[in-house]
Amino acid sequence: MSETSPKLRAELDGVPTYKPGKAAAADGPVAYKLSSNENPYPPLPGVMERVVAAAQAFNRYPDMACTGLMNELADRFGVPVTHLATGTGSVGVAQQLLQSTSGPGDEVVYAWRSFEAYPIITRISGATPVQVPLTAGEVHDLDAMADAVTDRTRLIFVCNPNNPTGTVVRRAELERFLDRVPSDVLVVLDEAYREFIRDPEVPDGVEIYRERPNVAVLRTFSKAYGLAGLRVGFAIAHEPVAAALRKTAVPFGVTQLAQDAAVASLRAEDELLGRVGALVGERARVYEGLVKQGWSVPETQANFVWLRLGERTADFAAVCEKAGVVVRPFPGEGVRITIGETEANDLLLHTADAFLKAM
Repeated sequence: MSETSPKLRAELDGVPTYKPGKAAAADGPVAYKLSSNENPYPPLPGVMERVVAAAQAFNRYPDMACTGLMNELADRFGVPVTHLATGTGSVGVAQQLLQSTSGPGDEVVYAWRSFEAYPIITRISGATPVQVPLTAGEVHDLDAMADAVTDRTRLIFVCNPNNPTGTVVRRAELERFLDRVPSDVLVVLDEAYREFIRDPEVPDGVEIYRERPNVAVLRTFSKAYGLAGLRVGFAIAHEPVAAALRKTAVPFGVTQLAQDAAVASLRAEDELLGRVGALVGERARVYEGLVKQGWSVPETQANFVWLRLGERTADFAAVCEKAGVVVRPFPGEGVRITIGETEANDLLLHTADAFLKAM
């Protein structure tokens, strides 16, 4: 038999595999997972009942058009159904955006460090990533990003709040940036953590999209809504872009369980706001506690905090894991720590304080 392997695309050479947050060890004294920006709360009221009901029919394909969810989203955001597209989480929709806009010879601009899926899905599409370093304050350098745009640029990601730093881009600087971007370049406002924002100067991307045909907005049910395991996200974009997203969607990718859970979650908004408010309160407590200990922590508007630790990143992550709380290390750079249960946050603060004193 021939020893020759099947030919694979050269673009995949050097593409890293996405690394999920490490699970908490089940055999430890305590096991808190603060590594994946998950919501620590159980499903919202009414959601489990809808999922159980939908599970009775999972021998059937889901509604490929996501009709119920699309109508619910159209009402919720005041947009036409034709301006919506769904996918397997916001990252799935992001990949559809790249399939719709970018290929070999094209460029995709984004800040770095930002969401680690950006370089992966960019290279998979065959396009060239253009990474623009964050400012010293861990914020998008929008002037430098605008300077990086060329006639080969097809798409720009603006992660707001930024993952993993939690920092935000405010209205005036975003508008100034958008004014500099050519109208034929798609700007994607990735707002996976929108519900956690409390800074009034951070614009709602949906309002920006209404005035700018080259702006699309990504949202997800994985974070605030607590449906991370069901994989459902969506984009709001003007009709040509939204239509392209529907063309590039994996057929039947969003399960009926996910669709029904998302609709039920949208209808439980009062409970959602209460839970998000509690997490924002815990975020403030963790942030203030770390600053009081002596840590340098960027102001965060997401459901996590960022510690830039450089060469001490792995050591800090190991100490946390030994203490019973798992964080997300980015080797040589820093750690991202999700805001979780009060007990988990207490343990994290205690461990961080001990680590800093031992440095």
